[in-house]
Amino acid sequence: MTIFQVIALLVTLTALFSYVNFRFIKLPPTIGVMLITLVVSLGLIGIGHFNPAVHRAATDWLKGIDFNRALMQGMLSFLLFAGALHINLNELFEEKGVVAVLAVGGVILSTLFFGSMMYCVLGWLGLKLSFAWCLLFGALISPTDPVAVIGILKNAKAPRPLEVQIAGESLFNDGVGVVAFLVCSEITADAGELSAGRISMLLLQEAVGGAVFGFVAGYITYRLLRSVDHYQVEALLTLALVTGGYALASALHLSGPIAIVVAGLLIGNHGRALAMSQTTREHLDTLWELIDEALNGILFVLIGLEILVLTFTPQLLLGGLIAIPVVLLARWMSVGIPIVLMKRWHSFSPGTVTIMSWGGLRGGISVALALSLPTGPERTTILVITYVIVVFSILVQGLTIGRVVRNAVRSA
Repeated sequence: MTIFQVIALLVTLTALFSYVNFRFIKLPPTIGVMLITLVVSLGLIGIGHFNPAVHRAATDWLKGIDFNRALMQGMLSFLLFAGALHINLNELFEEKGVVAVLAVGGVILSTLFFGSMMYCVLGWLGLKLSFAWCLLFGALISPTDPVAVIGILKNAKAPRPLEVQIAGESLFNDGVGVVAFLVCSEITADAGELSAGRISMLLLQEAVGGAVFGFVAGYITYRLLRSVDHYQVEALLTLALVTGGYALASALHLSGPIAIVVAGLLIGNHGRALAMSQTTREHLDTLWELIDEALNGILFVLIGLEILVLTFTPQLLLGGLIAIPVVLLARWMSVGIPIVLMKRWHSFSPGTVTIMSWGGLRGGISVALALSLPTGPERTTILVITYVIVVFSILVQGLTIGRVVRNAVRSA
């Protein structure tokens, strides 16, 4: 299949599943689309038992799509920019300490907690994974997915300060997660002695360097936006910022996601207020809302289709089911410990730990990182368990987070 044919089929499936969900099922768009895709995928697997050619054709087509590259080097930049565009910078600045602690400390704590617990669980199941590989597993599963989180938060009606904390953390913690993933990858590959200095340099290069680059790129774009009043040109400038900025940041070995988030915050606040007419704001909002919804749908269709190429065994499936409470416990501990310490100087909304623990959804980023692992038994184990966690996170946590928010606030 050509690239155009692949894109055409993905867009067609996304449109059809979105229509079916809107007309008949009426679930939140991303959840509904993914659920329908899972049902169709399972149907194809069932048909494959009677007609292997059908299943083989579907899997061959899916194997031709590099999920890791499609998300991490394609869709993610657009989705992050669309999410950051509507975050109020003043509100985020008020919560900067909480966001920073949870985005950095939370990911590190979760990596350690989850990796340690899964080392014991997998050993008990007979799925031998070294402690270094378990830490690598913890690094890829710990960052909450901004695409899933922000999409669900739109309808959860959490208290505004808490919503800013969750959205801000999810937008920034993937950069820290990637650094942790790179560090653990070096350990598993025996790429040399890993020192505190090396870890610090990775963090500075990826996270801090990405933030500085994003600010510079965003400021240049802001100045260009301010010098014209033509919404078509201004729309093209934002598209150039997202595509060119992400590509250049990645080429410079900086964190593209963090760069685009910072640029999006700058354009969405100062750019919106000082460099755009009302007409431009309306057209840009419409453009980026459409891009966000379309790419969200395509991403969750891809996640649902991935089940076709995974090899499930009873042992791996049991490992995935056990990993669900493990990842929730690791999230609860990595959120709860910092928040308890920060309560001495910062007030939090009622039920913050509960809401942030249950609302820390995993999504495409975890699957993409798992797919980037080198081929081997470790990759198979991590990928299947990651997929089980992500499906549970989106379908169960995503559908119930609104109720958890209401109950937590009511009982406080």
